[in-house]
Amino acid sequence: MGAPFIISLDEGTTNAKAITVTQDGDILSKGSVPVQLEHPVAGWAEQDPIAIWEATQKAIMLCLEGLDVSDLKGVAISNQRESVLIWDRQTGKPLSPVVSWQCRRSEALCQTIALSPEADEIKQRTGAVLDPLYPASKIKWLLNHLENGMARAKNGELCVGTIDVWLVWQLTAGESFVTDFSNASRYQLFNIHTAQWDSRLLEIFAIPKQCLPEILPSSGHRGVTKCCRSLPNGIPVLSQIGDSHAALYGQDGFVDGVVKATYGTGSSLMTKSSVVPENDFGVGTTVAWHDGELSLALEGNITHTGSALSFVTRLLGISGVDVLSEMAQSVNHNQGVYFVPALAGLGAPYWDSQARGIITGLTDATTPAVVARAAFESVTYQIADLFFAMEKTLGKPLETLSVDGGPTKNRWLMQLQADVLQRPIVCGDVAEVSAVGAAYLAGRALGWWKTYADLLALPHKTDMIRPNPKSDRIEQNYQAWKSAVQKAKFN
Repeated sequence: MGAPFIISLDEGTTNAKAITVTQDGDILSKGSVPVQLEHPVAGWAEQDPIAIWEATQKAIMLCLEGLDVSDLKGVAISNQRESVLIWDRQTGKPLSPVVSWQCRRSEALCQTIALSPEADEIKQRTGAVLDPLYPASKIKWLLNHLENGMARAKNGELCVGTIDVWLVWQLTAGESFVTDFSNASRYQLFNIHTAQWDSRLLEIFAIPKQCLPEILPSSGHRGVTKCCRSLPNGIPVLSQIGDSHAALYGQDGFVDGVVKATYGTGSSLMTKSSVVPENDFGVGTTVAWHDGELSLALEGNITHTGSALSFVTRLLGISGVDVLSEMAQSVNHNQGVYFVPALAGLGAPYWDSQARGIITGLTDATTPAVVARAAFESVTYQIADLFFAMEKTLGKPLETLSVDGGPTKNRWLMQLQADVLQRPIVCGDVAEVSAVGAAYLAGRALGWWKTYADLLALPHKTDMIRPNPKSDRIEQNYQAWKSAVQKAKFN
């Protein structure tokens, strides 16, 4: 036998990943399998739930190749958030696609509710503005479009859940229908003050409580594997947590003052908070995690960062984002060209679902390389908008930004980010930090790490990227970006 380990699953928008983590914090192996995101109608985004489960199993099997599964002590789960589906409680058969967090199909429903007095009540109870991002309106839409959907939900025939719920259901052969506090807080049906499903919110969205999962702490036993071809029976499932929350945990964000940015298809900024702020400047409040006690966090979500780069890659007809980066770095100025990737509206801190993407400042001297640079700059400017809004919400400056996600490997992009923020960027050496955070929570359930001090004592390797001195050009470009955003916003 070798060292005991946890397998941590990180099911994201574009990849299902798995890593194995030992009690010393070492990563033994990795596996990754891509998943497809479909856009059947403009503004819609969805995935195949069976394909997600199959990709997850393949990632598990890749990760476990060459390892002794008798050393496997538990399963951890980190997941893309706000994506939701419905399945039959009796058969386990999906009755809907996975409606992605990016999907805007419930926009009309949100607009109707926004005109009612309940809109302010939703924000007060959930800590988040009314938006199609969150599952509540998507669940309502799905129930309305499913034959006898509402009646079946009331009768307890349906399961409605986010990806973490679906994975636990599959891992346990339908014996566990559970979520955790971090994911529950993203449904817009959860009251952050009472820490439970809220009867008033369920009434506003007309969603029966009977179809929703039980809420458990992020760290703790929630069933064992059964009839799963990728894992032996009887392995305890020990954690569930949304990927952004897991990334903060993996970045040691249980320590006050750490703010992290996850760069992925979209981006999330999050920092632990002890209170719900009176003025949030477009930044929401969420549950960070429950690891023995419930912690809150401030967070904002940006819809298009990595996907904005992919969009421009397709627009320019080039082979990939790496080529786009090379093009962008071949010019040293954006020539006054700005790309606002409001491809499905603007998320935090603007929350304008009617905004639309624009490229502004084009001249006859504009080249594809300039447009490529504008695309990468749009990522850094969106992060900066949210970072500064978070500072206003907290009422104090943030000293550094801890970053994770695939795009953070691009040193040039991270230097741009540091220059725009005028703050150091802290980059870890592990790309799968969400999976690491979920593994930490599973390890705490095993008693491997009893305290935060135990986690802080694990080996951490980071690289700090310091900003170049602030220049007039940096400030002028950022102000011009904000003007471009106003042009993209719906008036």
